[in-house]
Amino acid sequence: MHAIRMHEYGGPEVLRYEEAPVPVPGSGEVLIKVAGTSFNPADAVIRAGVLHHSHPVRMPHIPGTDVAGTIVELGPGVTGHAVGDRVIAALPRPADGATGEFTLAPAAMVVPAPTSIPLADAAALPIAGLTAWQGIHDHLRVRPGQRILVNGAGGGVGRLAVQFAKLAGATVLGVAGPASITAAQSAGPDQILDYTLDRLTEPVDAVFNTAPIDGSGMNRLVALIEPGGRLVSITSAVATDRRPAVRATVMTVRRDPAHLDEIARRVDADGVSPGVSERLPMTEIVEVHRRHAAGRLSGKVVLSH
Repeated sequence: MHAIRMHEYGGPEVLRYEEAPVPVPGSGEVLIKVAGTSFNPADAVIRAGVLHHSHPVRMPHIPGTDVAGTIVELGPGVTGHAVGDRVIAALPRPADGATGEFTLAPAAMVVPAPTSIPLADAAALPIAGLTAWQGIHDHLRVRPGQRILVNGAGGGVGRLAVQFAKLAGATVLGVAGPASITAAQSAGPDQILDYTLDRLTEPVDAVFNTAPIDGSGMNRLVALIEPGGRLVSITSAVATDRRPAVRATVMTVRRDPAHLDEIARRVDADGVSPGVSERLPMTEIVEVHRRHAAGRLSGKVVLSH
């Protein structure tokens, strides 16, 4: 099969498009023909070797955590799935990922893909969707009638967070930059702000920060939150010394197949959109990593063979 592989840690140039053996499913695994994968910022972190002490990968390594595709083979002991099933999954680390034409996934982590969007587009859902879902429901515990601010509302996680908070009955304020304001608006917030032009002064019940932000920016977000409110960030450490009544945490995503299954159902039942900003051939992955490093990548990019 063709695959993107890396033989060493380094810059985007270590990603090579080359021949690789088709993996064979072991006990409890399924073999998936990949329809698409999507870029996550963590992919660049792994490629660069930032986590090589705590989360090393075996070289040569095939990156790509998100997968959407079709099951083509079942490993021993697999039940509840069949050849031909269209599925999505967040693949475990440090196993090989989804930038090959085929990939393995633990059967327990695989859920049915939504049917109302193209299969490749569903690759934008696993990590971004799980992060947004867990941020809104597990960490912020959004309730009907609350005012929720999503910072970075035009990004892959932010767009989904806006939609999940709206479905939970909240009034949602989206904050984005000039390059992503249109993407943020398409997610359907009740109010949209351009952080380079607008300043919000009305209080909110909670903030979900999905964008890189410095300490002063974080302090401005914290200052908006009502006493007893919450701030959850996926990108930056938070300090609330000046607002002890505000609970603030940095979250990490959990690969929860029950949550992912619910997200896929919401796509079909409620029209949740993964917000794919670009669809590119897998051979463009080096350029995608370069654009990310230069701060020129916005939204959710899906890659296919």
